[in-house]
Amino acid sequence: MKGWHWIVVTDPQGRAQVGDFYRRSAEPYLASAAAADPSRGAGSGLMARVSSSSAYLAQHMGRVPVLVLPCITVQAAWQGETQAGLWGSLLPAAWSYMLACRTRGLGTAWTTLHLTYETEIAALLGLPEGIRQGALIPTAYYTGDTFRPAVRRPLDDVLHIDHW
Repeated sequence: MKGWHWIVVTDPQGRAQVGDFYRRSAEPYLASAAAADPSRGAGSGLMARVSSSSAYLAQHMGRVPVLVLPCITVQAAWQGETQAGLWGSLLPAAWSYMLACRTRGLGTAWTTLHLTYETEIAALLGLPEGIRQGALIPTAYYTGDTFRPAVRRPLDDVLHIDHW
């Protein structure tokens, strides 16, 4: 797609620096009431699991073997009111990348916490003016024993046809 760019960071020093920015972004999130209070959010223990996973990723992001940043060229006319049109092509492509990884035994995670330091990361990676980062997707072979489909709410609880 015109305007898409994919930054793949494999250099250990580059990964470590992106990881440091990510950790610095994650610290305030993890300290927030929503992250610290496991009773918030849907489902028993959901926020506790999210917080635990987020804390682990914050400490280890810089050591993940591959960091992928899907990016897009932002034209001045696209800023502001047409954001859905801008991101509506790149973000599904990033999700498709993640699905393709899973079929190959690779684990990924979608995060945007790094965007607190988007300007600094852009400078670090040499992104030219007008290129915006859409996500940060750490990618590695899965090494645990819990790689399975996520628990989902029943379809009848979330799907509404013709009315609520």
